[in-house]
Amino acid sequence: METFEYQGRKIHRWVQGPSTFLADPVAGGRLISWFTEMADGSVRDVIYWPEDADYGDIGKVRGGNPILFPFAGRCHADGDTDCWEDQDGLIRPMPQHGFARTSTFELMDANESSFKAVLLPDVTACEAYPYNYEFRVSYFFSELGFQVELGLRNNESFPIPWCPGHHFYFSLPWHYELGRDCYEIHIPAKRALRHMEDGSLEREKVADKSGVFSFDEPVLVNRIHTHLQDAECTFGPKGGEENVAIRFKNEEPVASSRALVTWTESEEAPFYCIEPWMGPPNSPVHRKGLQLVNPGESSAFAVEVSLV
Repeated sequence: METFEYQGRKIHRWVQGPSTFLADPVAGGRLISWFTEMADGSVRDVIYWPEDADYGDIGKVRGGNPILFPFAGRCHADGDTDCWEDQDGLIRPMPQHGFARTSTFELMDANESSFKAVLLPDVTACEAYPYNYEFRVSYFFSELGFQVELGLRNNESFPIPWCPGHHFYFSLPWHYELGRDCYEIHIPAKRALRHMEDGSLEREKVADKSGVFSFDEPVLVNRIHTHLQDAECTFGPKGGEENVAIRFKNEEPVASSRALVTWTESEEAPFYCIEPWMGPPNSPVHRKGLQLVNPGESSAFAVEVSLV
């Protein structure tokens, strides 16, 4: 592991075999990019990062892996958005996707193949989630991928809720001569949902029972896939080579609670987001995927991303 300065930021770099990983652990515990050298000497970007990224305002950059904590997606309460109702019935502010992606972290440990960073709650975090806790982000890098674990320790005398997630920005397409219509994703989901403006979850018909979708299909954008029949999702060229796999590593505490979200900004965007979440958005209301961490205990949400 080595570090270098870029735009006033201290960027960490890990090289594992053909793979190189860049991260800014202090800025949201953010993995910035992952690229790998292919057998023919070419370089493939797996995790997308824009060349004009503003590292000083990393929370707004479309790229890397923003951490979604304490709740993934938008929260609603009492007819309003960007807020939630806590266990005592109090309405508290809650930014979309929570506050971790724009928070400062402290780097606790870094070695030749991993790092761990702990969130330092600011005023926004304390207003939204006023608990005594430790939230940590841990990455473990390997030659063909990485595992990332989100951990929450409850230091309160009562249970506290969470339903976190990841917002991976994958480069797509990764062949200059191909378009999105040349790539497909295999999602083993029995149900699909849309998060409506009023906070409700509207169920959609899953027309293709095979769970195979082309990346140029509009139905994929902003879709929440649930009732996953398998812990793994794969995507890549329709020829079947160079696939990427995303795996949920924890046992599912409640059957059919976790979710996989697919989103992109536009048809021309050079990325597509495949997002493993502990549960669908607005979890404090519907409670699907919402977990309560008991006093003095810890909970973890781990995901593996690899080339297959």
